[in-house]
Parts: sequence; structure tokens; C-alpha cells
Amino acid sequence: MLALYHHGSSVCAAKVRFALAEKGLNVDESHYIDILAGEQFTDEYRAINPKAVVPSLIHDEKILNESTVICEYIDDEFSGPNLIPKDAYSRAQMRMWTKAVDEQLHPACGELTFVCCHRHIVLRLPPEKLEEFLESTPDQSVTSKWKARKQEIVREGFNAPGIEETIKLYFNYLVKMDETLLKSEWLAGDTFSLADIGLAPYVNRLDMLSMSGMWEGRLPGVERWFDAVKARPRFKEAFLDWCPEALTNDLKNFGEHSWPEVKAIVGL
Repeated sequence: MLALYHHGSSVCAAKVRFALAEKGLNVDESHYIDILAGEQFTDEYRAINPKAVVPSLIHDEKILNESTVICEYIDDEFSGPNLIPKDAYSRAQMRMWTKAVDEQLHPACGELTFVCCHRHIVLRLPPEKLEEFLESTPDQSVTSKWKARKQEIVREGFNAPGIEETIKLYFNYLVKMDETLLKSEWLAGDTFSLADIGLAPYVNRLDMLSMSGMWEGRLPGVERWFDAVKARPRFKEAFLDWCPEALTNDLKNFGEHSWPEVKAIVGL
């Protein structure tokens, strides 16, 4: 039995849905956790995931958290196309990318997403509900400082200290990807792997925020690679179909509004 706890705009949840799709798997139970309404903070869900984040995967009563770990588990446990390269060097390159995601790109994505879009969504809440939402984040979440950082970004927007450095870091990863993808078909060599699955949600996030101008006409390796990722048979199912129409529209509209400021920050 496979049960997935996830959300439509979560990059980590999309990563796991993509890994499942590439292995040809479907879950038996899908539990949609509305993280913008605070459903991740319930006692029931925190018993599954103490960090109060998505996704969580339950396989035959075994609870698995942390999306990078879940993806490797999926490849190890189930038959289907191999998502981890066979040779040692390519495996090392794959893990260099997934390590970079966990340590740098994912925290940066949280900040970029909130400053460009999600802050506007949660600011629709009544004042008392907004404070409840901001205070409900556990001390150990996306990062050890995410609770305070999220509050700072929601209240100060692009004036939050360090937000420009965060956005530049995000863009610099696109440049690093491009340098690799000008030399090889996929991020860890000539085989589609968990490196591509791991990075795809972060490029797709920018695409949904109407910020594809970061690479279109500028970074040909990333442009070719993302077109190939979107052409995968179950890409739409894994990335787009789970995002509610209203949230998709918010990402697009708030992203378009934020794009001029982001574009100026990265010097485009």
C-alpha cells in the first residue's frame, strides 16, 4: 500500500510525484494537504511528519519523509526504469545535484516563492488567522530558521534582508545547470536520473511564476533540457494537474507582477 501526503504547489511533493510517475507507479491513497491553509500543522499530520512539511510517503505502514530520501527509496524498492545511474561517477554527479537542492536551492525556492507569490495569498487571511498561520510553523522546518524567515518575508516582501542574494543564488544555479547541459543530455550524464527529477520542480516553479525569461533565449542548455522534461509522458500529471486552478492563477499573476523586480535583481 502506497499513501502520499502532498500539495499542488510543493516543489518537494512534485519531485516525489515525478519519481513515482517515472517508475510507472500510482499511489493507493492520495492525501491532499493544503499548506497555504495550515493543514500541515494539525496534530494528525505532525504525527506523520514532525517538521509539518510535505510530502510524506507511507509504504506498507513505513513512514518516509524528506523528498530526496523518498525518491531514492522509490528507485531502490520498486521495479521499473532505473533512476540512479549505474556507474559510480554519474551517481556521484547525481548526488552532487540533489545535495545542492537540499542544502541551497530548496531554501532559496521557499524564500523566492513567498516573496513573489505566497505572501500575497496568506495576507488575504484575517489578521488573527494570519498570525496563527505564521506562528504554527515548527522551529525545525524547511530550515532551522524558516519560521522567523517566513514571517520576515511575509511582512517585508522584497525589503526583507538578504532576499536579493537569495534570488541571485537561484539564478546562479540555472547558470550552473546550463554549463553542464551544454556538455551532456541530462544533469548526471546521458541518462535521465534523480538529478533531473530533483531539479525539474525548481525550474517549473519559475515557469509557473511566469519567470521563464531567466533562461529562454539566454541559457540554451536549460531551455533544451526543460523542454525535454516537459515532454516526459507523465510530466503534466506530476506537476500541473495537482495544482488547483486558483493557485495556478495566483502563481502566474503574482509572478508576473514580481518579475520586473526579480529581473532587475539578477541583472537581465
